[in-house]
Amino acid sequence: MKNRIFAFIKSIYSYVIIVIVVLLIKYFIVTPIKVNGNSMNDTLYNNDIMILDKISYRFNDIKRFDIVVIKREKDYLIKRIIGLPGDKIEYKNNQLYVNNQFIEENFLHKYTNDYEEDVIPENYYFVLGDNRINSSDSRYIGLINRKDILGKTSLTIFPFNRFGTKK
Repeated sequence: MKNRIFAFIKSIYSYVIIVIVVLLIKYFIVTPIKVNGNSMNDTLYNNDIMILDKISYRFNDIKRFDIVVIKREKDYLIKRIIGLPGDKIEYKNNQLYVNNQFIEENFLHKYTNDYEEDVIPENYYFVLGDNRINSSDSRYIGLINRKDILGKTSLTIFPFNRFGTKK
């Protein structure tokens, strides 16, 4: 009887370990995230499934043009980092100026109306959707606190015809 109980516990033990490891990876390292809406068109599309990298920003700084996932109340927003702490952001004639210097945006984005943001405080970021005409972003919801950025994403895993990294 003891041998049967021991064998049963031993057989379950491997599955319990696997479940614990998967949950730890999902909670602390990577997890799937679904794009909700059209604010990142033509880079990302509604219902794309991506991988959220939760660990990179523990070891690396947030960079301009990273695509990030933001926790906002009960929603998750996927946006692009445009302004970093200490930056002064300005759009003139659909062109980005950071600290009065023109910065080339090397990704497709929709037209951006003229806009100006004073110096961004420490631990805050200015984010925009690539579909600027149809995006609730820092122009409307304000700057994003670092603590609300869950991580970055660039790998689309579904639909399969869009599989790959996005910049």
